[in-house]
Amino acid sequence: MTSSSLIEARGRFGKNKDRMFDLSLPHRTLALVLAGGRGSRLAGLTDWRAKPAVPFGGKYRLIDFALSNCLNSGIGRVGILTQYMSHSLNQHVQQGWGMTTPDGAPLMQLLPAQQRTKEHNWYTGTADAIYQNLDIIRGYGAEYVLVLAGDHIYKMDYRPLIHAHVESAADMTICAIETDVQEAKQFGVLGVDTDGSVLRFSEKPAEPETIPGSDNKCLSSMGVYVFNAKFLYQELINGHEGKGSGDDFGKDVIPSLIGNRKVMSYAFRDEEKDEAAYWRDVGTLDAFWQANLELIDVVPPLNLYDQNWPIRTFATQAPPAKFVFDSEDRCGAAVNSMICDGCIVSGARISNSVVCNNVTANERTEIDECVILPDCTIGEGCKLKCVVLDRHCTVPNGLSIGFDPALDAQRFHVSEGGVVLVTQKMLDELGLRDDSIAA
Repeated sequence: MTSSSLIEARGRFGKNKDRMFDLSLPHRTLALVLAGGRGSRLAGLTDWRAKPAVPFGGKYRLIDFALSNCLNSGIGRVGILTQYMSHSLNQHVQQGWGMTTPDGAPLMQLLPAQQRTKEHNWYTGTADAIYQNLDIIRGYGAEYVLVLAGDHIYKMDYRPLIHAHVESAADMTICAIETDVQEAKQFGVLGVDTDGSVLRFSEKPAEPETIPGSDNKCLSSMGVYVFNAKFLYQELINGHEGKGSGDDFGKDVIPSLIGNRKVMSYAFRDEEKDEAAYWRDVGTLDAFWQANLELIDVVPPLNLYDQNWPIRTFATQAPPAKFVFDSEDRCGAAVNSMICDGCIVSGARISNSVVCNNVTANERTEIDECVILPDCTIGEGCKLKCVVLDRHCTVPNGLSIGFDPALDAQRFHVSEGGVVLVTQKMLDELGLRDDSIAA
């Protein structure tokens, strides 16, 4: 390896700042983003869209974070595997990520479920999704395959991960994050040796195994894997023919490899702070609401304003946000909030909230601790607290949501943590006119 093929990582990798990374590795890697999941725990938010297409953080979609990480890491070949309710996701990728490589090839390629195998099945698991596109994937000629979930929120340079995989001569490397024991029950948990070798893997265990030397921290899988390409392809073929593992990485592939092949772990850490790096699985309504509201902290755990690691998305063509009226009883104002383009705050007060693009909030309305998705209209005299308002909702005048748990549960979907999800279908079922005064 010549010095011209190396990059010195300074600062960004913390304790790894003096290490050298092979510049060619991203170009020898194919990223596959698994984006076909429904995300049923998000209730009505995924009735008409795939989970990776759910809006987040004002102007983004969930999938933008994995795709931005790939772009910022220099990975120039990305396949996006879609299936469930994929129209809005496909449209978003085509509009916002329709870039090409220097030779004119698409940088991001959609790989929809096409029932390509003779059994004519839809994807039956994460591993099966890759198997069903194996003829296309092999055509990339990659040496390494980076498998990513398309619905997690985090910023990560994948280059040190790929480098660690190659350096350890592993067949598979699992990227993991430190979590508390209670939180680990929601994920796949790794049992590791002191050198990072994976000895055990348990999917959503009732009693998660802790990290050596710790009583309350576990190593939880992030759903980010690196494989040697030829090894992965043969493993998927063997699994399909009944000679190896099955259809899902977490349930089948990983458990079958441990003890039989070299499987390594890679801890995703913020080395400068000496703690687990920021990573959020927004698979529940409470987690989705919380992750959005974290963005408005004075010092947010996820910095969207980092120019060294931009998050890319499709930007809607909309005018700047506008705030109108300044009288005592109808002042258009927003505090401790993120307000996106196209919004009109017309005599309403918004606090501690994230408001996506093209939202109109009318006079004498109060919005607090809410996540308002795009293209909503909120009538006059409304009061919303701890609400997630789905896209294209029209809230009738005078409607109060988030103040009466029993009434909210009758009308809308209320999470375990008390967050109220409101969709247009739910509002239609109330039988109120847009200009009515709601009870």
